[in-house]
Amino acid sequence: MIKKTAIATALSAVALMGISQAQAADYVIDTDDGQHAFVQFKISHLGFSYILGSFEEFSGTFSYDPDNLEASSAGIEVQVDSLNSNHAERDKHIKSDDFLDASQYPTATFTSMDFEPTGDNEGVLTGELTLHGETNEIEMPVVLVGEGEDPWGGYRAGFEGTTMLTLADFGIDMSDFPEVMHELELYVTFEGIRQ
Repeated sequence: MIKKTAIATALSAVALMGISQAQAADYVIDTDDGQHAFVQFKISHLGFSYILGSFEEFSGTFSYDPDNLEASSAGIEVQVDSLNSNHAERDKHIKSDDFLDASQYPTATFTSMDFEPTGDNEGVLTGELTLHGETNEIEMPVVLVGEGEDPWGGYRAGFEGTTMLTLADFGIDMSDFPEVMHELELYVTFEGIRQ
């Protein structure tokens, strides 16, 4: 449910704080060996329980300069057809033209526009989320999970963030469902490998 440069990413949160050993750099989100990045969602099921799911195919990059956080950026592209809620028939329905219409809108994207620090290692990432052919500006509070050298001689930084999406804002009609299903919680977390 996120289009081309998504989510959550949001994690351009990267902009998050200036750790002295960090320098302005570009990072590639690690979706290869071990899958250290996730784009997930949670939505009420009729007010009785929750449906949890994820998008399993996505890619993205981010950059940040601890001395100039306003210049930080992030972008993610998600393949909508990779949605998985652990129930094949439900997934097929969510990806149909009743909801995400993955055949017509195969990607979701998030592109950051601004980052505002709100404390040590945290802030609010603002950007444009395109989903289901509709683009809206969203805000996502983000937190630095950690950064530093990895065991293989590289340097990594990891972030997480979450936000609520009103599905009608993206042209997804939920009027036949209880009001508790009109919003969806989007959660993103990932490691980036410094280039």
